[in-house]
Amino acid sequence: MRFSQMLIPTLRDAPKEAELVSHKLLIRAGVIRPLAAGSYTLLPLGQRVRLKIEKIIREEMNAIGGQEISMPIVQPAELWQESGRWYQYGPELVRFKDRSERELVLATTHEEAVTDIVRREIRSYRHVPLVLYQIQTKFRDKPRPRGGLIRVREFTMKDAYSFHSSEDDLDTFYPKIRHAYERIFKRCGLKPVIVQGDPGLIGGKDSHEFMLLSDVGEDQVALCEQCRYAANRQIAKRFKAPVNPTEPMLPLEEVATPGCESIQSLAEFLKIAPDRTAKAVFYIADETEFIFALIRGDLEISETKLANAMQARTLRSATEAEIRSISAVPGYASPVGLLKRSAVKIIADDSIIQERNLVSGANKEGFHMKNVNYGRDFVADVVADIALVREGDPCPNCRSSLSLKNAIELGHIFKLGTRYSEAMGAKILAQDGSERFLVMGCYGIDIGRLMAAVVEAHHDEKGIIWPEEIAPFHIALLVLNTDRAEQIELADKLHALLCAAGFEVLYDDRSESAGVKFNDADLIGIPYRMVIGSRSIPNQTIELRRRRDGVKRELSYAQGLDALVNTLKAELQAAPSH
Repeated sequence: MRFSQMLIPTLRDAPKEAELVSHKLLIRAGVIRPLAAGSYTLLPLGQRVRLKIEKIIREEMNAIGGQEISMPIVQPAELWQESGRWYQYGPELVRFKDRSERELVLATTHEEAVTDIVRREIRSYRHVPLVLYQIQTKFRDKPRPRGGLIRVREFTMKDAYSFHSSEDDLDTFYPKIRHAYERIFKRCGLKPVIVQGDPGLIGGKDSHEFMLLSDVGEDQVALCEQCRYAANRQIAKRFKAPVNPTEPMLPLEEVATPGCESIQSLAEFLKIAPDRTAKAVFYIADETEFIFALIRGDLEISETKLANAMQARTLRSATEAEIRSISAVPGYASPVGLLKRSAVKIIADDSIIQERNLVSGANKEGFHMKNVNYGRDFVADVVADIALVREGDPCPNCRSSLSLKNAIELGHIFKLGTRYSEAMGAKILAQDGSERFLVMGCYGIDIGRLMAAVVEAHHDEKGIIWPEEIAPFHIALLVLNTDRAEQIELADKLHALLCAAGFEVLYDDRSESAGVKFNDADLIGIPYRMVIGSRSIPNQTIELRRRRDGVKRELSYAQGLDALVNTLKAELQAAPSH
């Protein structure tokens, strides 16, 4: 392909709104262009990379028995109402009506659609296990799309769904999909860590995320180097030390604490450590239930753990007016003596019940209560671990120190169990003649985010460095003097021979300076660059440069261009992948 005939609008500078390296480079290299907030067009280079990623995914999914299908993105609301997710999703799920007033949705995922297919077509245990997958558009109306392809509204996902006759059969299959994902990411030049994840609104029990450690990642993972414990920070377990409090419970005491609405200001005023306080945080669950969450003052709440503990589909912070409506005072709230106790559910982090004589609010402006004790002074409706782990906290498995790392989620796999099959009546006839609900798993990869993550992991100050297997082209062929017929003739012959040998070549035939061509080749990040310049004809050599490390060598074509191409083909095929 000739550069002069392709749409590759490279830019010297990135747009001001681009913050992440991947966003800047994908724009500058002419790989993507924004269309609307959270929506991007893949230009020819981007589409070539995407198709190569999809090829890898198809090969690995097919290798474990996957069968590719394609399901509509516009789906009837009845399926989502049947599964219950119609009522669980908030604004992220786009709902609309057609001209006949039928309610429809833009699918965020395809569990309902695939379950509907299988319940209609699969009748017997003889037809499972069954693995169906697709590469399809999704839409989620996220409030703050950012980071280019890292966080978007419209995206392309590989989503796969497996159907089994039993939990044991799903357990047998699950490692196969896990290993397939490891191979996919390795072939794309990435080595993510696998961590325990939260199923979220998709549902299910076991869940694992494939996380690429990156300073720009929106997620955080908790890692233990000693025992290899790894979990998304939102669900990572806290180590619970044995409880044997020896401090006696002291009498409640109201103290004036003017202007102490934060834990920090309270601790400084009373000259105590933050872990001697109880912090109150208020939420509205599913827009119907008032949640009073209580946690030790030095800890932060994991909203994922809180939602799971309360079996809430959605959470939002309560407003000041809503807090006052239950007779609590913002900044001075306490579960002790709460007047409208029946209107609120109290959940206490297990750190609260392990402590004696904490300082809590007094539900009175400018006052707190000293010596608040769980059990004597208040009780909670639910006690659970709802705290975020911190850097250096003991590992819940081996007590070594945990470290927190930012990460980009590349893929997510779930054991759904019978979450959808029971809701939608997807049954099969078992070998013993009984009817059983199908056991399901689901497995996703966001292809655009994967592309951006590759750029985050593989770049330098000059531009992108694509791993060989997903690069838009194998070789960038640069002819530096387009006004010299002998260089053009040599480049044309070499281009034809390289293409005939199976190489994908971007032939830069533009009438641009050598500097522009070199800069564009480095920015685009094609693995190898071949240069035909002023010394090529007299020396009968062509310069070959490897993009990832800058190593150069002169290739002789004294024995003919065919011999050069054959030598090059043998060398590149034998070279280790990125």
